Amino acid sequence: MNKLKGGGSLPPRPSLPQLLKGFIGGTLGILCLCLLGQYSGVPWLMAPFGATCVILFAAPQSPLAQPRNVILGHLIASSVGLAALYTLGDSYIVMSLSVGVAIMAMQAFRAVHPPAGANPIIIILAGKSVVGLSFLFTPVLVGSVLLVITASIVNNYGAKDGWPVYWHGLGKKQD
Repeated sequence: MNKLKGGGSLPPRPSLPQLLKGFIGGTLGILCLCLLGQYSGVPWLMAPFGATCVILFAAPQSPLAQPRNVILGHLIASSVGLAALYTLGDSYIVMSLSVGVAIMAMQAFRAVHPPAGANPIIIILAGKSVVGLSFLFTPVLVGSVLLVITASIVNNYGAKDGWPVYWHGLGKKQD
């Protein structure tokens, strides 16, 4: 009964170890960011990191879950959001355009990470009084690197194939 209307089928059920890696990875990743933010007084967490955890721990072999995509995707999209906010303001048009530009830039740099598409929205809604250039360092850079480190530990535990599939755009299986 896994057949879909278009003739395809549902993906196979995840194994118990896969389910546990999703649970443990998501829990540990977000908990670490929360605790570090609490103890440092600096924000380490932003909402798109929850979606990043889904990709990192439920679909770790996806190109969207590779360190390059996670880290650069968040940096690119946040940079676009900050540039838009500080040069064009905080209108709905600016917000809409910044999401489109962020997607285009992630594609151009071959670092597409869907959760990062929300970063310009968060930045523009928060506004200049809340978000400055330091936002690129923390939570964006430091938070995404911490999630990648967590994924490296969790996804490689008991795994036959190592994670990540690639770091810099040169996949292991390229011709």
